[in-house]
Amino acid sequence: MTAAARPFEAATGDGPLVRGTERAAAVRIAFDGLLNIRRVMGTSGPAEWERRNPLRAVALALEASGIEPSAVDGGGTRCATGYRASAADGDRVVRVEWLGPPGSGAEYTANEALRRCAEALRTLGWVALEYRGPRRHHYLEVEPAG
Repeated sequence: MTAAARPFEAATGDGPLVRGTERAAAVRIAFDGLLNIRRVMGTSGPAEWERRNPLRAVALALEASGIEPSAVDGGGTRCATGYRASAADGDRVVRVEWLGPPGSGAEYTANEALRRCAEALRTLGWVALEYRGPRRHHYLEVEPAG
């Protein structure tokens, strides 16, 4: 299957490294489509599709905001620093972490990076609350407002 024939998937940070002009164009088209759904539905916050698919919607919002996703190589080893979005407790909640390869120092930049993630999501109608887990690991829990 060619790249053009593959369906678009927002980068969650658990897949291969995704960069380049083709990727940027695909993200822009997908995000414009999402904003158009909001416009047609008459909502400024997350539309019904986003509420039913919060992981995909949050990952798309982060990537469209210019925030780099993390990535893993073919062996499952983290190879890029960035956000990682994953399902949290419940169907409506997404956990956003800032991760990088061992020795990358991602944990030292996590607080500021997560604040950027939270701000990008809040401007799009998501509630993003910051938490601290074991070993002072910071993360966000994100869900649709209202």
